[in-house]
Amino acid sequence: MRKKLFFFLGLGALIAFAAFTSAETPPTYKAKLVEKVTKKPGEVVIPYEKYLLPNGLTIIVHEDHSDPVCHIDVTYHVGSNREQVGRSGFAHFFEHMMFQGSDHVGDDEHFKIVSESGGTLNGTTNSDRTNYFETMPSNQLEIGLWLEADRMGFLLDAVTQEKFEVQRATVKNERGQNYDNRPYGLIYEKVGEALFPYGHPYSWPTIGYIEDLNRVDVNDLKNFFKRWYGPNNAVLTVAGDVNTKQVIAMAEKYFGPIPKGPEVKNLPKDPVKLDKDRYISYEDKIVYPLLQFNFPTVPNYHPDEAPLDVLSDIMGGGKNSIFYQKFIKSGLAVQANVGHPAQELAGRFNVTILADPKKITLAKADSMVRAGFVEFEKKGVTEDDLKKYKASHEAYVFQALESVHGKAAQLAAFQTFTGNANYIKKDLERYNKVTIADVMRVYNTYIKNKPAVILSVVPKGKPEMKAKEDTWVFPGRDLTNVKESDEYKNLVYKKPVDNFDRSKRPAPGPNPVVKVPDFWKETFDNGLKLIGSKSDEVPTVTLQLYIEAGHRFETLEKAGIAQITADLLNESTTKHTAEQISEELEKLGSSIDISAGQNEITMTVFSLTKNLDATLKIAEEMLFHPKFDSEEFERSKKQQLNAIANQVTQATTIANNAFNKLLYGDKNVMGLPMLGTRETVESITLEDVKAYYNNSFSPSISQLIAVGDISKEQLLPKITFLKTWPDKKVVRSFDTQVPKVDKTKIFLIDKSSAPQSEIRMGYMCMPYDATGEYYKATIMNYVLGGAFNSRINMNLRENKGWTYGAGSRFSGSKWSGPFSTYGGIRGDATDSSIVEFVKEIKKYAENGITEDELKFTKSSIGQSDALKYETPGQKAFFLKRILDYNLDKTFVDQQNQILASMTVAEVNALAKKYLPMDQMYIMVVGDKAKILDGLKKLGYEIVELDMNGNVIPPPKEEIKPPYNYEMKNTNQDQNNQQQNNENKDTGKKKKKKKG
Repeated sequence: MRKKLFFFLGLGALIAFAAFTSAETPPTYKAKLVEKVTKKPGEVVIPYEKYLLPNGLTIIVHEDHSDPVCHIDVTYHVGSNREQVGRSGFAHFFEHMMFQGSDHVGDDEHFKIVSESGGTLNGTTNSDRTNYFETMPSNQLEIGLWLEADRMGFLLDAVTQEKFEVQRATVKNERGQNYDNRPYGLIYEKVGEALFPYGHPYSWPTIGYIEDLNRVDVNDLKNFFKRWYGPNNAVLTVAGDVNTKQVIAMAEKYFGPIPKGPEVKNLPKDPVKLDKDRYISYEDKIVYPLLQFNFPTVPNYHPDEAPLDVLSDIMGGGKNSIFYQKFIKSGLAVQANVGHPAQELAGRFNVTILADPKKITLAKADSMVRAGFVEFEKKGVTEDDLKKYKASHEAYVFQALESVHGKAAQLAAFQTFTGNANYIKKDLERYNKVTIADVMRVYNTYIKNKPAVILSVVPKGKPEMKAKEDTWVFPGRDLTNVKESDEYKNLVYKKPVDNFDRSKRPAPGPNPVVKVPDFWKETFDNGLKLIGSKSDEVPTVTLQLYIEAGHRFETLEKAGIAQITADLLNESTTKHTAEQISEELEKLGSSIDISAGQNEITMTVFSLTKNLDATLKIAEEMLFHPKFDSEEFERSKKQQLNAIANQVTQATTIANNAFNKLLYGDKNVMGLPMLGTRETVESITLEDVKAYYNNSFSPSISQLIAVGDISKEQLLPKITFLKTWPDKKVVRSFDTQVPKVDKTKIFLIDKSSAPQSEIRMGYMCMPYDATGEYYKATIMNYVLGGAFNSRINMNLRENKGWTYGAGSRFSGSKWSGPFSTYGGIRGDATDSSIVEFVKEIKKYAENGITEDELKFTKSSIGQSDALKYETPGQKAFFLKRILDYNLDKTFVDQQNQILASMTVAEVNALAKKYLPMDQMYIMVVGDKAKILDGLKKLGYEIVELDMNGNVIPPPKEEIKPPYNYEMKNTNQDQNNQQQNNENKDTGKKKKKKKG
């Protein structure tokens, strides 16, 4: 698996600005210029200026005036690796607390202010760092800096016991949703415990243990903040449409007065060594057993990291790789991955096999992995192997720089972990310098005949499926003498002393001029529609060919055929094998992926501009000359059946599939999963696939979107193969009728022992339109469940602490579109959450929106336009919408006019019309034994469904005869009664077992 550059999660990017006025800052707060990096032609460099404040805060500013957006990132060099035994999860916990208000920002105001400004925000935590970021229109820069400075310097007095308890519950819900209730969710927790010595910073998960979260109090958390969240342990990175001098002046004003925190020293690199293999295992609610080898290696930026990354790619990165061939091509496994996730203090090299239990045992997989290492050693490394990796790595570097968010994240990571923000050139060089000898050396040093932690994850109740008996057992956590480290004693919380009124929120600058992307349009004689937009920020091109032949156009009997067709188009052609195609693409640093969706089959082509011609030749071959090989068909079909079987382990997928079945009904193919069902997929033949391809692929129902470093005049000569694509009439029919909801009912699917319940509520509403009722309804829904600080999310997450996230939305296409609410809810709050969902919807439908909420909605949606057109993906989405609905670019202006003119009365009328709480489906996937009694008290009719969304007939009630009824067939009646009693007993036993 190819190693990716260190990248922070988030949305968008931003910056450009108006004049800055403030009282003169004291000289002691003046930032010192440390470094200025400029870009020379042909260099891969992110230009920036780096400054240092007297309090130790490092400031990095990158100017990019291509879009009117700015991105603000504050990275603290503190992650779970700074925690102690028995006090895990603090860094992640504080990620939540940092959004709960500070001295000058009210409770949950951070979300509201950024959203109202048209921006997005988030925070992420890993083992080595925590970061907080906003992407905003450039005129909101000062507001973003004011917000980040306030929580750096004025947080702790706003951290109350009540907020602490709510966020503790939220973190527990997050753990339940992403770890405990997710298949394979505990892999890295179990491996960390076994791979690293007890007490090592990587021996516990970033989110922490529940018992640690239960033990700590608000003062423990405050001490953690005082120790690690000072400006001298942070990097402020600002990127986008900004003026560097203005950014520095603002940073001096808002961050300069914040006192320096305690000294922070880098932790020593702490790689580990094992004396022998450690076999471990655990049981999970899964279908496919998993085997994972974990070899201890080196930290990030170690000289051996790059060759280890190359090694992992050669072993498992493409269709030619050893482990793909041994496990996937052979049909023995569902997945086979090799990776090298290095961290700041240590790294690991892992091989992961998701086995098909009908074809291979984990014991056999174990021996095959070891044989794969021997095979690699005999085969060795070729110059082609290195060429492929280096080309792909270069392409990934360019992709990561498509947004100012991506560039800011890269600068912040390099500065935090290397002290050199200008590390990107050196980073590329260390990969480009990897030799064959380097790869073989690290293989011999870290993998060959070296001990590993070998994890088996097996289905519940089947311990015999593990690869080997456990040779190592986690001894447990010794928490008898857990106490706060001495470094947390005598810490003082010092607030900044300002020479200005910090409580006054900065006013935004003049609204930036937001221009929708310029684009060109063309229609070929064969009916193919084209649209494109040129952008030369990075030397890459992305093409997306959409063929209207997705799931919606399948028959009920052959549901899933679009997915198999797309899979086979990614395989061999009549001219080359799949392995040869994969190899050529890797050499070019290009990718071509063909996938099936609800409405289309899509070919996505990514290429460096210089390699586009060669890449398009491959795309032509894949699209028009598929081999439709029988062996590849059988493997694809089997993989799809495996994926269908695996869905029963995923609560969110179960809920979504069953909810769609309610919305669309049994007679509409959209009511079936996009993968199809076991019955429909088993019925599909290779001849069916060929017929689907021949009858459904035509230029007259296709569109090409082109975005990147290429003009219309440059592109058209390169795609003549699409111009000569023969047109054919495509005949198809599909059901647009959907069932109507007669009354609100609860539909329950039992997922025994699930700690959370997945809830969906809604009904089939209306199709998409850009300027009509649909668009207006999305405006109406924004404060109900569309924004982070919506009524639904603030109630269920921030006030009650029952969920990691909940909301509502309208999801329209050309043909139809549901209104739905959603959330993963703590199991014991299932019935209470439904009450709150219903209450919020009814209250909004009856009483409507407030003037303040409407003002917030207009500000938030109206200013967010600045963030919509920055990346190639965003531009492509905009262009596709224009083609899909035959729009021109003025539709954006029309939407803005509609938004600006919306009144409270109009929103309230829409709420009454489109929120019929008495005619909605309520879907619940959870532990029936624990939640059924509570659901019954709600007063709704309850219909039980199986995992596939089919109605389970209620048990037949025993019909008791009248007193003088003459009994017949007495023996048979007694047998039936005995069977009924056994069934009841069995049910009781199951309940006890679940509890």
